[in-house]
Amino acid sequence: MGLEHQPRALGQISISTCLKRKSSGLDDLYQKGCLKALFPNRNDHVEAVLINTSGGITGGDRLDVKAHAKSNTHMVLSTQACERVYRAQADSIGKVNTALTVSDGAMLAWLPQETLFFDGGHLERSLTVNLEKSARALVIEPVLFGRLAMGETQINGRFRDRIDVSIDGDLLYRDITLLAGDITAKLARPAVANGMRAMATLLYRAPEAAGYHAQLAAHLNSTSGSTLLAKDFLALRFLASDGQELRKMMLPILDLFTRNTLPKCWRL
Repeated sequence: MGLEHQPRALGQISISTCLKRKSSGLDDLYQKGCLKALFPNRNDHVEAVLINTSGGITGGDRLDVKAHAKSNTHMVLSTQACERVYRAQADSIGKVNTALTVSDGAMLAWLPQETLFFDGGHLERSLTVNLEKSARALVIEPVLFGRLAMGETQINGRFRDRIDVSIDGDLLYRDITLLAGDITAKLARPAVANGMRAMATLLYRAPEAAGYHAQLAAHLNSTSGSTLLAKDFLALRFLASDGQELRKMMLPILDLFTRNTLPKCWRL
């Protein structure tokens, strides 16, 4: 069977919220293909747990996520479990595109669980966050390279990740990661990851962001750090030896920023 005829996972989902009787409610939902959403009952915000029914991502897969928290609403997006990036053909790449829009007075938390990158995986991923002037946002993107507990310590493949955050159309933050070929060797370089196999980017935009900055150091190891890019915008980078060490840092910080309302799927 030729590569162009092999089955591929295609998924689209679009979610928006609006005010209903002075509380956040689901405004619109569109889902197609392998992407679905479950909505746990929440009294004060809309929570959506995204599910990729294909079971993972491989070459040729295309996943598109769009979310819009409209004015004065609160939305939280998470994933049912870790997303797995499986071995792909050498000339075939899986692509995931996520676009988040947050209107004035609204809060959107993008809280996917870890992406687990297997040997031979090929993934290109982009996350675009468009904020209006008084919008709030919490974003995290954690990645684990290899199943260390199963002895998968040598990782080859291609991983390209891009995160853009704009406020009223002005670009505030851009981060691009590219690891290709012998990923393990690249991660071993002192100026890259110094042998660490787990990483995450966390961004927090809120009026009280600066007030949290001093508290974060107590939760971070010596290879992670936080930066106050603006008085209302925090950026954190985590580097850890494995997923367990990464979670040990992430969970208390996410609890802090979510005021102990982190989706339950993170605790399972």
